[in-house]
Amino acid sequence: MSRNISDTPVSKETLKALRAERKDWIAGASALARENKKARKAVMERLAAASATVPEIAEATGLTPDAALWMVASLKKFGEVVEAEKDGSFYRYALAAEAAQAQEA
Repeated sequence: MSRNISDTPVSKETLKALRAERKDWIAGASALARENKKARKAVMERLAAASATVPEIAEATGLTPDAALWMVASLKKFGEVVEAEKDGSFYRYALAAEAAQAQEA
């Protein structure tokens, strides 16, 4: 029978050592999560005002164009953003109906 890792008792010293060892990694991951949350909020606020292309979103939010594209692609994947009309060689993006209603609330 295989042994479940949760059955093994872990001492407080071991946990303290692991936290100390991983402190820098945890701080970096937390900082990255805060930056992503801030970028997502900026993109959503920009799109709440009106539909926009990726370059317009990048300019309005201060994100690099590639970071803005990744954020828009992520938001589109999860149904928060939809493609609107085409503007030249770029698509314009707008908030999905559910996201727009949540933004207003």
